[in-house]
Amino acid sequence: MKRPSPRRAASGAVLATALLALWAMPVAAQSPPAASSSPSSTQAQQFTLANGMTLIVQPDRRAPTAVQMIWVRVGSMDEVDGTSGVAHALEHMMFKGTKDLKPGEFSRRVAALGGRENAFTTRDYTGYYQQIPMGKLEDIMKLESDRFAHNQWADDEFKREIEVVKEERRMRTEDQPRALLGEQQTAAVFVASPYHRPVVGWMSDLDAMMPQDVREFHQRWYVPANAAIVIAGDVDVAQVRKLAEKYYGGIPNRAVPPRKPRTEPEQRGIRRIEFKAPAEQSYVSLAFRTPKLETLDGESDAWALVVLSAVLDGYAGSRLDRALTQGPDRVADSAGSYSGFIGRGPQLFGLDGVPAAGKTPEQVEAALRAEVARVAKEGIGAAELARVKTQWVASETYKLDSVMAQARELGSNWVQGLPLDASAKIIAKLQAVTAEQVQAVAARYFGDDQLTVAILRPLPPEKNRRPRGFAAPAGDLR
Repeated sequence: MKRPSPRRAASGAVLATALLALWAMPVAAQSPPAASSSPSSTQAQQFTLANGMTLIVQPDRRAPTAVQMIWVRVGSMDEVDGTSGVAHALEHMMFKGTKDLKPGEFSRRVAALGGRENAFTTRDYTGYYQQIPMGKLEDIMKLESDRFAHNQWADDEFKREIEVVKEERRMRTEDQPRALLGEQQTAAVFVASPYHRPVVGWMSDLDAMMPQDVREFHQRWYVPANAAIVIAGDVDVAQVRKLAEKYYGGIPNRAVPPRKPRTEPEQRGIRRIEFKAPAEQSYVSLAFRTPKLETLDGESDAWALVVLSAVLDGYAGSRLDRALTQGPDRVADSAGSYSGFIGRGPQLFGLDGVPAAGKTPEQVEAALRAEVARVAKEGIGAAELARVKTQWVASETYKLDSVMAQARELGSNWVQGLPLDASAKIIAKLQAVTAEQVQAVAARYFGDDQLTVAILRPLPPEKNRRPRGFAAPAGDLR
């Protein structure tokens, strides 16, 4: 939404979350699949408008509502040093007017139509969404297409809004010890990759940012061939396509700027970050470099790594929970795991934990690594493997209950260059992972040369520190 993206949580998440949030997306896009010659009435269809913009339509007639999402294949990884945070700053400024709308008028009109709206920025993309009554779709498409093509605002409007962005950075990063630790850990892990920079931007870059930096970023990247419209809900495909051509198809096309590869150099030795800040508890985060998924076809260790994370931390009572947080000799109050899956940049496998009273971050670090080593030595059981696979299938079924989730998934698949049925193929690939493959990746990717360790060392609370009175509104997808 009109707020900065917090660091991806290092706590473990069930694989269902990973599947519903395939949010890290590669640059290279496959050719869009042609629409079926005889699609069913509920089948998602993809088209290319006259100016190169992609349109994806997912009919779902169970409720008289519709979602429109605009996905732009640009995020913080497309920034350059000195202008970090400009992608997110532009997301804010997209709500500040066009030649026909005053600042804030876009949101007021959406509300008047009975809808809700927001936006989000990540490393790999920026997105905007509205959910409105079915009969108001044309009004929303007219508003959004105008904003995409004609974003316009005064310098003074930017000067006010950049202060909001800076306050968000203070609230969500600088006032949060673990967020600051994560930011420094990420900067230590990635050397050449633009993932080195935080999505919200470094404060010095925000201080120095000028209105023209934001306008130039919009001019460079917000082009039809670099964007997709996703419409899901109680809609007619032919009518939506006609409206899309009317309101979006006439936006002048420009070439998408070339993107140069920024290959991350090989890591040769363990890296460690020590961070001191006022905090109630210490905390340890382990980040291992692992391969990302390049294609749905062929073999990849990324599949087995996702399964390994789910086995470690995919359900209540999973391996990390039992080994680290239960029993009289427990070493942690909490412990988790996550596995990066698909992304435009390099991916990581994370382990983290909060030491229990009387325990040290070093003890938690050793315990986390010991659980992975145990899988590498002993393997996993058929029952726990079957359990996480069953959860994935259930998550795919439950997801269909949400029109927003369907639109979100279709948009993220497009940004990744994946086909419309990517989620079904991903599930099939994950269900095919064997216990032997999980054991093999546990032995392959968790040595010192792949590892960056970050430890938070607590300091006493600051005296006379006043809590901030700024609160982010609800609705954030991130």
